[in-house]
Amino acid sequence: MPTIFTILKFVSVNHQPMASSQVIITDTAGKPNGLLSDLVHDLINDALLFVNLADLDTPDELIAKLHEHTPLPNDVLDEYGKILTEPCFGLNIAPQKDTVEIVVHR
Repeated sequence: MPTIFTILKFVSVNHQPMASSQVIITDTAGKPNGLLSDLVHDLINDALLFVNLADLDTPDELIAKLHEHTPLPNDVLDEYGKILTEPCFGLNIAPQKDTVEIVVHR
């Protein structure tokens, strides 16, 4: 089953990695999850500046690289690890809103 890590790694918009403003985490009914969306936005905006997802195979590798190359505290890295391994049950592309909705069961 794909996870948020695999979605962030393999889904692109116009051949570019997704920008945080393009990503929304939703439940299966399409209701946005603000907390998870904000966490993914932080991950994209802050943490992914230090690593290239194309060079990594697992969320654990990403967390290890962030631990090596950033001053992020362990509790933040733990939260990133949890969100990266969250199973995804679908994608909804909303071109009129310029968003990619990642569907999770939360």
